Amino acid sequence: MTEKDIKKRKEQLLKFMKEPGYVPMRKRDIAALFRVPAEAREELAYVLELLLQDGSITMDTRGRYHIEDVLVLQGEYRGTSREFGFLSPEDGSPDIYIEAGSTLGALNGDTVQAVVFEDTSKKAGKSRVGRVVKIIKRANDTVIGTFFRKKEYGFVVAEDKRFGSDIFIDGKYTKGAVSGHKVAVQITDFGDGRQNPMGKITEILGHINDPESDVVTILRAFGIPETFPVEVLEETELVPDKLIAKEYTGRLDLRDEVMITIDGEDAKDLDDAVSLKKTESGYLLGVHIADVTEYVREGSALDNEAKKRGTSVYLVNRVVPMLPHRLSNGICSLNAGEDRLALSCLMELSEDGTITGHRIAESMICVNRRTSYTEVAAVLAGGEEKHLELEAEYGDIYSMLLLMEKVSGLLREKRRARGAIDFDFPESKIILDESGKPIEIKPYERNTATRMIEDFMLAANETVAEDFFWQEIPFVYRIHESPDEDKVKQLGILIQNFGYHLRGSKSTPHPKVLQGLLEKSDGSPEEALIARLTLRSMKQAKYSTDCEGHFGLATKYYCHFTSPIRRYPDLQIHRIIKENLRGGLGEQRRAYYCNILPEVAQHSSKTERTAEEAERELEKMKKCEYAEERIGTVAEGIISGVTNYGMYVELPDTVEGMIRLSDLTEDYYSFDAENYCLVGERTHKVFRLGQKVTVRISRVDKLLKTIDFLLVSR
Repeated sequence: MTEKDIKKRKEQLLKFMKEPGYVPMRKRDIAALFRVPAEAREELAYVLELLLQDGSITMDTRGRYHIEDVLVLQGEYRGTSREFGFLSPEDGSPDIYIEAGSTLGALNGDTVQAVVFEDTSKKAGKSRVGRVVKIIKRANDTVIGTFFRKKEYGFVVAEDKRFGSDIFIDGKYTKGAVSGHKVAVQITDFGDGRQNPMGKITEILGHINDPESDVVTILRAFGIPETFPVEVLEETELVPDKLIAKEYTGRLDLRDEVMITIDGEDAKDLDDAVSLKKTESGYLLGVHIADVTEYVREGSALDNEAKKRGTSVYLVNRVVPMLPHRLSNGICSLNAGEDRLALSCLMELSEDGTITGHRIAESMICVNRRTSYTEVAAVLAGGEEKHLELEAEYGDIYSMLLLMEKVSGLLREKRRARGAIDFDFPESKIILDESGKPIEIKPYERNTATRMIEDFMLAANETVAEDFFWQEIPFVYRIHESPDEDKVKQLGILIQNFGYHLRGSKSTPHPKVLQGLLEKSDGSPEEALIARLTLRSMKQAKYSTDCEGHFGLATKYYCHFTSPIRRYPDLQIHRIIKENLRGGLGEQRRAYYCNILPEVAQHSSKTERTAEEAERELEKMKKCEYAEERIGTVAEGIISGVTNYGMYVELPDTVEGMIRLSDLTEDYYSFDAENYCLVGERTHKVFRLGQKVTVRISRVDKLLKTIDFLLVSR
């Protein structure tokens, strides 16, 4: 067909569909109505596809074409490991579900336009359904993945499983890579959803069997920068190594106050210190945060790079910092015995732990002692028999720690009373040898000291957020929306397997309902599983310029104030706080912040998600490496998930694998979706969430990052 023929056919079809009596039809019905011969039906399909792509018409899930009420939205396409995805509209409206076959070849992160053609919120559980009609901007032209060679060509499986397609590599563009090489690929043709993308290898990063290649692969795959730009490093060199106290005489001088830092043993960027003393009416709690903005000036190369990174990334054996080490481990780190600049939140507490007043001030501090979570927990567990010994070693710090334990408990009880949800399940701690190979994996659990610091930081974050909310100053809040009704309903079904029920309304429960569920399961074999199921039912917290409350903490006011070394939103609000304290937040500056903060909040939320995904992916890699060395090992675990293709089992060391239905050979098992379990057809055996089973590690796929188990006994 010529361009003229195509234009004519499009006009005919549009005129036909705009007629009052038109009823949405399938392609075959239109062909029959227009008496299109068999040999010309490909032309009809082509013209209909063009109309879909330019948004003139839409197609529903039954393949019927519509023209009325066409809504076209633009936003970021978020792919999944399967063929469907979601569009996050730029206007902030709810996500749009993009079905398989409706992506137009969009890849994760691409900016696209989509038409919204059907509301299936009741029958499909999706808020809106759409079809991508135009790709505005590609997110990346370089992809990281694993290369596999065929005779005269090869293909690359993307590290990010949301990429959606394997990439075809012509034999002359393989750069000598062999199967199993981790590579960087420049995409030369993105394909169209039917044809795979094509590309050429530009760099070989290492081999899948080389433990050291894992970190580089993850950093490249998620676009996390490995080094700082030259201009940032040059600017960093101008930052002083030492603080000259006399240059900061206008600050609140707290150098005589007893204060400590409590961090992990291997932490180097110490951005928070705490102090506490008894008063006539109760307590004075001080949370002192490194004043990073004094060295990272607005609009500087350092500031721009910190904003771009958004957050530090904590990988298994490596930290990718938001700020160069010269700052984060140097002048900005609250090292013991060194004068440091800080922003202090001084909170007055009553005898029962109620915050009755506060002061936020630019301060100068000097930490008395650096302590660790393990050290403080041991001190607090010392008891009366070690009282004199500990008092002799720690002096005033010992009595302060005892007071901190008490006040921490008061603050925690206040949060519990209002319904704050406390998730206390172990995270993984992966121990690597010098080559990067995992040699031990164990649960990393919170102790008295970690909870204590958490209680103090939460109190400061809430206090600062409430202060600036009532001042009506442009700000960045940390919000956590209420869970969706469908997710709550599903949680209610899942927990019935353990004999638990959600009290009250099942649509949008109060946080106290979920808190009560966790308290009931406390100490039970299924405690960790109930916590994870509850967490999965909730939405992801994010940054926003609107103070919409934090569901999980059961509070209306919350922000991130306590970690400006590693989180950009904290650094940004420190800048606002200081301007306000100095009386510089006039109408012009308020308007400026109103203009820039929405983008800061959105970008920070995005970089946070990217960091979390990268951390999870590397952890999955290392767990696969660990399990591969232990194929044949037998261990007892707990069923942590049930699907229509098998069940997941988590071992005590947090390694999770799957028992596939095809490997349950003693019976034919079917998935009971209503009761969330597997049921044997002949034996009527049932496998449920939380059930203990003994398994053997049987297979490991490092490419897919999956571990398979075989059932030994139940």
